[in-house]
Amino acid sequence: MKIDDAAARLEALGNRTRLQIYRALVRAGHAGMPVGRLQDKLKIPASTLSHHIKTLVSVGLVSQSRESTTLICRANFDAMRGLVDFLAAECCADEVGCKGAQTAA
Repeated sequence: MKIDDAAARLEALGNRTRLQIYRALVRAGHAGMPVGRLQDKLKIPASTLSHHIKTLVSVGLVSQSRESTTLICRANFDAMRGLVDFLAAECCADEVGCKGAQTAA
């Protein structure tokens, strides 16, 4: 993962409301959650929710699909794992004698 992509994703998650949205979608699993249910669950006005979801979609952390008249949001688990792996990739890299130290590409 490029550092600019990681920074954009972390910036998106740095907002309290977006983090709440993302955590709810992660908890929902691969099936995702309809926007209406997400709104009810988090008690967020529709326009505010739409704005925050748009940001999460733009950085690749969330995807949306339409099923009939329902808009479903899903966490992008590959992007989440990539971000976590990016953060952990250089753990102890500068520590002398650290076994298993790696450097990010």
